[in-house]
Amino acid sequence: MAAPAAAPSAPFLGLGPGSRDPGAPRSRRRASRGPRNRKKGWKRWAGPEARLGRQIGDFLEDVGLQQRAAGGLIAEQPDEGLFFVDTGNAEKDRRLNEGREKPLHVDLVLQPDSKVPPPKNILAYQVPNGRKEKRRREFWARKAAAGELPGGERRLRERLRRRREAGGGAPPGKREEKGRSDPQRGFYDIWGDDDPLERALAGQDGWFLQQTKKQRVKRPARLQTKPSQVPAVEVIAAGGSYNPTFEDHQALLLRAHEVEVRKKKAEDKVERQLRIPAGAQLPTPETVFQEQCEGLLEESGEEEEAAEGEETAPQAAAPRGEKKTEQQRRREKEARASALRQRQEKAARCRRQELFRLRGLRRQLERWEAELLRRRGARKAKRRARDALPRRLGRLRYEEPSPEVQLSEELAESLRALKPEGSVLRDRFKSLQKRSLIEPRERAKFKRRYRLKYVEKRAFREVTL
Repeated sequence: MAAPAAAPSAPFLGLGPGSRDPGAPRSRRRASRGPRNRKKGWKRWAGPEARLGRQIGDFLEDVGLQQRAAGGLIAEQPDEGLFFVDTGNAEKDRRLNEGREKPLHVDLVLQPDSKVPPPKNILAYQVPNGRKEKRRREFWARKAAAGELPGGERRLRERLRRRREAGGGAPPGKREEKGRSDPQRGFYDIWGDDDPLERALAGQDGWFLQQTKKQRVKRPARLQTKPSQVPAVEVIAAGGSYNPTFEDHQALLLRAHEVEVRKKKAEDKVERQLRIPAGAQLPTPETVFQEQCEGLLEESGEEEEAAEGEETAPQAAAPRGEKKTEQQRRREKEARASALRQRQEKAARCRRQELFRLRGLRRQLERWEAELLRRRGARKAKRRARDALPRRLGRLRYEEPSPEVQLSEELAESLRALKPEGSVLRDRFKSLQKRSLIEPRERAKFKRRYRLKYVEKRAFREVTL
């Protein structure tokens, strides 16, 4: 019996577009395998194609890792770029490493994670309407070579020519000032005193400049001063810094303790005022009603009795004065004249005596002037202290924030373990309030418009039953 003819040798994998693995088992029911992009088909898809795909994927991932870490394939890198000889001797290491120094760890940490250069940002080199602008520049370049200029340039040159012909140019020896619309004019400080655009307005009538809107509005002096002299960023106490000294930290703790003591005293005062005295009886509804009705009927009776007493009281007649005699009138007049003469003589003697009190008066004036200066200084100090305080801009008063302090056992041993205290946003917000730039505010309270309505669902009712 003749042996069967041997099958022609076939490659392991075909290279054609429709080739497949000849050694792979054929499956008659393709639909039974399921989709390969589902989890059900992961284990079923275990043929040579999957193994080859995983090998290619691992190879490409390894190549990408080497490019990111070393800037290329490690097999192609020289030994000097991968290793560094470290013998402990700086001179010997420099000689063995051909002058290269060992990089520090901090420098290695700051290096980028990937050595693959970033892709070129094409959008950064694109210009809106670039081709159109390029064709426009080329067009006007050809026109300029032929002697033609754009309309705006022609009108500008014609205006400058007419100004020179009319004699409006700059005097000899002085350079002509360029106008506002001249693109070739130089730069200048818009906040400086020497403004070239304001020179033409010098010497003109103020009323004319004000009515023609050419005069700059004078800035009020009140806008030049700040509402508060408090600096924008205040430096905290020395005890709140990193690794403070023992004395500074204790001083900060004492300050925080005093703040808490003041808060506790205020709370205790409110509690004492609201507390019922010891031994006092609580008011009952009967006692409250009795206090409300106290004196209503008795007052009405007293008012009637007082009215009756006023009607029955007899009116006493005013006593009549007796008429003085001429002798009494003359004696009173002489007594008044004698008293006036004595007062005048006493005033004259006092004025003569003041001449001998010039030194005492001078010392009294000096003391008076010194007292005035002291009071003036006290008023200025009080005014400066009042200006340093936050102003009352709204219905709420400014409340100083609590000091940010850490206890002795909370201090960090290193900068890495340091925990931040407070909030930068809250600190800036309180700084704006302290400098009287915004009014003190409180968080808005949510007020419900309608009362909540609770409805028991039927399904829940059935479960509870």
